[in-house]
Amino acid sequence: MIEIWKIILEISILWFVIYQIMLFFTGTRAIRVVRGIIVLLIAFFLVQRLGLERLEWLLTKLFAISVIGILIIFQPEIRQGLARLGRHYLFSFPLREEELDYILKEIVKAVDFLARQGFGALIAIERYDSLKPYVETGVTIEGMVSSELLQNLFTPGSILHDGGVIIQQGQIAAAGCLFPLNEDSNISRIFGMRHRAAIGLTQETDAVVIVVSEERQDISLAYEGVLSQGLSRDDLLVKVKQLMKMERKTRKEIE
Repeated sequence: MIEIWKIILEISILWFVIYQIMLFFTGTRAIRVVRGIIVLLIAFFLVQRLGLERLEWLLTKLFAISVIGILIIFQPEIRQGLARLGRHYLFSFPLREEELDYILKEIVKAVDFLARQGFGALIAIERYDSLKPYVETGVTIEGMVSSELLQNLFTPGSILHDGGVIIQQGQIAAAGCLFPLNEDSNISRIFGMRHRAAIGLTQETDAVVIVVSEERQDISLAYEGVLSQGLSRDDLLVKVKQLMKMERKTRKEIE
């Protein structure tokens, strides 16, 4: 009986580790290689069980060569991954409700200040879809979310003023990030690059993106490619809270 529970525990731990690694590499070029390695491991296990000695020898050699190739080709990703292990990026847990409320209030406070000062801003908040590829286009911050820090990042004259800020895992992950621009010619000409970037990012991910217009000094919110304009501070807080607490939609619900 003890042996059965031991086997179940080992399988559960292995499944959890593999699942977390897959989540960690989702959105990077290494994800396909990780999937390939998992397929090789499964094939190797089956070949061993079936006692196919020649195939086992071949897969052993292939796996050894693959590991060396991966270490060389994906050295930057591996280095970044190891550096993040100590910062809970791999084994992360959802934010508590009070933590999320505090972070959102700080963001809204900063956005309200920037709008009143006529300073443009672009802030993306990660939900379920990883924003890691976009984080890597900017400058790493990894700082606590605070109104003061966000205000400083978007103050004119700052080298990071023109890019986007990404909030990830309850932190300001990076600033000066580049987002995909929406190229729809039907979008009103009153929308600038920040609004097009907000729409573009929310068409490709489930992120929530807040935009502050320099010209009109108003606040907009983008989600799933739809832009809500002219939001007050209170309306923005309510809408962002609702979106952040919403469960991930299934493919059927999206269609």
